[in-house]
Amino acid sequence: MIEVITGPMFSGKTGELIKRINQVKESDLKHIVFKPEIESRNEAEVNAIATHDKNNSYPAKMVKDIFDVLDLSAKFDVVVIDEAQFFSYNLYKIVAFLDAMGKRIIVSGLDMDYIKEPFDTMAKVMAIADNVTKLVAVCDICGSSARYSKRIIYEKERVLIGSSDKYIASCTKCFIDEK
Repeated sequence: MIEVITGPMFSGKTGELIKRINQVKESDLKHIVFKPEIESRNEAEVNAIATHDKNNSYPAKMVKDIFDVLDLSAKFDVVVIDEAQFFSYNLYKIVAFLDAMGKRIIVSGLDMDYIKEPFDTMAKVMAIADNVTKLVAVCDICGSSARYSKRIIYEKERVLIGSSDKYIASCTKCFIDEK
């Protein structure tokens, strides 16, 4: 079974992921949590996944390449992957392979970048998922439902690790009006 949790920054993806991990912990299933080596907003997130407010975290294995997940997850029933958008497009192949092996896979990550372009990695995983949970945030400008992560500093790199120092949650209207 493949589950995906997605949405913009500040929508509660990591909190929802940790909730599901805790449910798995209550069962007899062995689980392992992965995150990309690139993703560490602060020291609390080295070898852990953590919510933006740092009130909730869970230990995680940092991996540089998505293929490392195959070897490291062999003895586990449930494989959890956070910040999946930072992995290569091969993520969906790894997820499909683990699914064929009978593992439960829970993947969390951004569906779109700061200019509302889909992350191909997440799009491919969502396409093969059994269940997709798409969360929304609260627009930091007007308070309505926010589907986008809007960058508030000028930087052209597609991947720029950051939190509220670099991004806000935005609805469609405010994303356009407040450029």
